[in-house]
Amino acid sequence: MESADRIRAIMTALRTSDTVSVTELAVEHAVSEMTIRRDLDELAQQGVVRRVRGGAMSLLLRGEEPPFGVREREATEAKRRIAAEVASLLVDGEAVLLDGGTTNLEIARAIRDRRLTVVPLSLQAAQELSTAPRIRLVLPGGDVRPGELCFTGPLTEKAIRSLRFDTAVIGCCGLSAEHGMTAHDLSDVAVKQAAIASARRVVAATDSGKFTRTAFGAVCPLDRLDMVVTDTALPPAEHDALTAAGVIVRAV
Repeated sequence: MESADRIRAIMTALRTSDTVSVTELAVEHAVSEMTIRRDLDELAQQGVVRRVRGGAMSLLLRGEEPPFGVREREATEAKRRIAAEVASLLVDGEAVLLDGGTTNLEIARAIRDRRLTVVPLSLQAAQELSTAPRIRLVLPGGDVRPGELCFTGPLTEKAIRSLRFDTAVIGCCGLSAEHGMTAHDLSDVAVKQAAIASARRVVAATDSGKFTRTAFGAVCPLDRLDMVVTDTALPPAEHDALTAAGVIVRAV
């Protein structure tokens, strides 16, 4: 198993247990204890765990999202496929709002050579598009959330509400038939809601792992979305719920 896959598996274990054991993880993943210690040291540097004798203890509050650097390593191939599919949906000349998050950072990379007006809601995406030759880059302003480096707060919301977008590409922390789209950070919820209200078409871009999660803040019900682009591991029941709500589903 590759390091990124092991770290994803350890993160999954930490969502259900406060502590993990080096010995147990080494047996489970058929690697040396030294390898597991390196994985846990990396998570400790990200602020996800505190190293303790024989293992590690989770530092994440229940329902808190993992750091950006950890999420960036999750479902990387699926995110690239999702990004390519979202890029294919955009027509040159469109005004596009690009939400923050790791999937939308991949989308920024996928549209570098397109002729679009883009309002990115993260500094990472803004940096990625800053040298794109045909992108008209418009920054919304506002506070910058530490770690995530996404724009947030009333100045961001006001800027978004003053604009109109052909397409808003929205990321999420959770998506389900029962709870709709959800996000962990409440200020992020308000920004997403402003983006959805200002767009002619709303595309949710998310890997299928988000369909097993529900975050703290409710963004919108399913029927507020026009399309969901995800990967082929989307649970069939969630696919059926999306289509029943009138949402177009693209699984790639």
